[in-house]
Amino acid sequence: MKTWYSNNFKVGILGGGQLGRMLLQESPNIDVRLCIMDKDPEAPTARMAYEFCNEDIQDYDAVFAFGQDKDVITVEIENVNIEALEALEKQGKKVFPQPRVLRIIKDKGLQKQFYADHNIPTAPFHLCKNAADFKKNINKIPVVQKLRVGGYDGRGVQIIKSEEDFDKLFNEPNILEEMIDFEKEISVIVARNESGQISHFPVVECEFNPEANLVEFLFSPALISEAIEEEAISIAKKTIEALDMVGLLAVEMFITKQGKVLVNEAAPRPHNSGHHTIECNTTSQFGQHLRAILNLPLGSTKLIRPGVMINLLGAEAHSGPVYYENLDQALEIPGVFIHLYGKTHTKPFRKMGHITTVGRDLNAAIKKAKEVQSMVRVISKD
Repeated sequence: MKTWYSNNFKVGILGGGQLGRMLLQESPNIDVRLCIMDKDPEAPTARMAYEFCNEDIQDYDAVFAFGQDKDVITVEIENVNIEALEALEKQGKKVFPQPRVLRIIKDKGLQKQFYADHNIPTAPFHLCKNAADFKKNINKIPVVQKLRVGGYDGRGVQIIKSEEDFDKLFNEPNILEEMIDFEKEISVIVARNESGQISHFPVVECEFNPEANLVEFLFSPALISEAIEEEAISIAKKTIEALDMVGLLAVEMFITKQGKVLVNEAAPRPHNSGHHTIECNTTSQFGQHLRAILNLPLGSTKLIRPGVMINLLGAEAHSGPVYYENLDQALEIPGVFIHLYGKTHTKPFRKMGHITTVGRDLNAAIKKAKEVQSMVRVISKD
C-alpha cells in the first residue's frame, strides 16, 4: 500500500520561497519527499528540496507536467496557474488547497464577496473597474484601495488620504474599502484535513511597519479578552468550513475600537503570522499544513511558551549582497532563535528572515525582542 512515507510518494509544492523552505525543514520528521517548483534557480529551497524544478509556477504546461508524478500538490503562494491545477484535479490528483479556493482568495474582490455572501464580518467595500470608477464611488476620505489581483506583502494596497492622492490610484480592477478605525490587528491560523477535522492555533497579535505595510512584530498569546478570542476563532473556523478547504488558512482580522471583529483577508497556506509556532507550539504551522494535506490527524496546537516574532526586513537604501549586522551578538542571548531564508541579495523591506524570542512570560519575550530588533540590521555590504 502506498503511503506518504513510501519511497515513490511525492508532494509537489508550487513556489520555492521561505515558506517552502520551512516546509522542507519539517518534512524529514515524517519522511515525506517534497518537490519544489520555482523559476528562480537561487530560490531559498533550491539547495534543499528532494527535487527542484526550475520552471515558472504561472506557466500552464510547466505546472501540468510537474504534477504528473506527484501524489499531492500544494502551494506556498497563491499566484500560480490555477487552470493547470484544475486539470490535474480532473485527472484525480489531490490538490490542496483546492483550485476553486485559490480562485476565490487570489482575487481579493471574489474573496470579499465570499465573506459578504457567507455572513462573515468584513469592512464595507465596493468593487471597482479602474481608477475612474474608484473616484466615482468615494463617499468619504480616507479610504483604502486594494488591487484585486497581484498585491502581496503590502504591495497593491494604499490609503487614499485626500484628493491629492488621486494621481497615484491603481487603474487595474480594484476594491474600494472603508477605512477601519481599528484597535488591533490579529491573526488566527486554522487547519482542516480531508476527514473534516479542524484545529486552530492560539490568536496572534500583529504590529505592522506602517511604511512597508508589512508585519514587523507579532506575539502570542494576543492581549485580548476571552470573548474576542472566542469570536475570532469562531470566525476563522467558519471561514475554512465555508470554503470547504483542505490545508492551512491564515485569517487576518481587525478588532475595531468598538470591539467588533472583522476579517481583513485570508491566505490559504502557511503564513508570516505563524512562524513563531516552530518554537512556541507543540506542532508548528508547517507540520500542521503537511498533516492536513496528507489527511493525517492534526497535531496539538498548544502554546508551550509565549513568544515574539520579528521579521528581518532589508534596510532602506540598501540593495545588493546581504550582510546581517550584529547577528552574532543576537545569538548570544538565550531564547533567541534565528531563521535566515537563504536569500543572497537584499533590497528595502524584502523579507530576509525572522527571529523568534521566547521568555518565561510574554513581557520577557517582548523585552528581548525589542533588544534584538534594535540590534540587528539587514544591509548590503561589499
